[in-house]
Amino acid sequence: MTTLKEFETALREQGMSMALAILEKLKERDRANRTIQVGRRVAGKKMTPEVARQIIELHQTTEMTQQEIAFQLGVNQGRVNEVLKHGKWLQDDPKSEEAVARDRAKARMERAKAGGVPSSRRKLNTPRDEHPRHPKPKSRDSAQLSIDDFLKQTMPSDQQ
Repeated sequence: MTTLKEFETALREQGMSMALAILEKLKERDRANRTIQVGRRVAGKKMTPEVARQIIELHQTTEMTQQEIAFQLGVNQGRVNEVLKHGKWLQDDPKSEEAVARDRAKARMERAKAGGVPSSRRKLNTPRDEHPRHPKPKSRDSAQLSIDDFLKQTMPSDQQ
């Protein structure tokens, strides 16, 4: 399936300026009529019991979707789902599972920043040859018979 971007590129390559102009007008019309902002990654507002209560209140008093609530409050849609479906973040307990997980993640991020390497890009100190993650597949011995070859040798030719 062709994407709109690929279609636009093909029109440009073919020199179809009129078609490109029509496509641009359609894009402008869609932008003007859009009621919901395009989803974007929200780098998190800290989840607190107050924000959780706002989520519940918006969910109960409006017809907003979880994504719309998340966008309005500046939180991740997954957090909105956790509050609504699982009742998370409703108590202000620093030892709750959510708070502990958040603090661990923040500590990992700080350690990664201090080391100058993103946490997802850190390398192990052990060489790859010492402890490979996946064992290398054993090479097949070309002299080894397959089951078909074995059956051909052991069965008389009239039974094959």
